[in-house]
Amino acid sequence: MIAQIPKTKPQDTDFDDWVVATYEDVGSFTMLFVLVSIGETKVEMLRSAYLHVVGDELRWPDMVALFAGARVPWSGAVFYRAGREGLVEDGEAKARLAALVRKLHEDRSLIRDGEFFNADGLRLSIEEIRPH
Repeated sequence: MIAQIPKTKPQDTDFDDWVVATYEDVGSFTMLFVLVSIGETKVEMLRSAYLHVVGDELRWPDMVALFAGARVPWSGAVFYRAGREGLVEDGEAKARLAALVRKLHEDRSLIRDGEFFNADGLRLSIEEIRPH
């Protein structure tokens, strides 16, 4: 009997699942991300950056360690692929990140277009609160 060894180890978080699935779909890619503070009725943007993902080994604890360098109390993060083409050059990633941050400052509902996770790496959704 021959045992099949899984290509990747089981994932612990929704973020891990997303990274593995995205890598399987497109190969290496550049991700844009924004750290946020989640309140009862609003989401505040704190810091943003980009990261080139080469391989499917990136896991939530790696991101948490990276986020520690931001030196801000964060409670969530939203991730976007920088483009359909997979990896983008650093200059282009910076420009796309700046454009994304400007758009998010104008309209927080754009968080719905990204992959939104809490501090435990579990998927979140955002809904608009409408006045009664």
